[in-house]
Amino acid sequence: MNGLSTVLIVVGLFLVGGIISFAKQQMPKSLVVLLSVSAALCLVAGVLRLEVWN
Repeated sequence: MNGLSTVLIVVGLFLVGGIISFAKQQMPKSLVVLLSVSAALCLVAGVLRLEVWN
């Protein structure tokens, strides 16, 4: 596991926490969807950059 994959996974999990918080505060749905897409991209990129499959 390298540093960039760790950072991407941590940022993705941080954004997931933001999604939960914004949903509880009943923020606009477009903002929650934007956070969801960005969190998914960060998590997928972090997992794909893991060097487990070498």
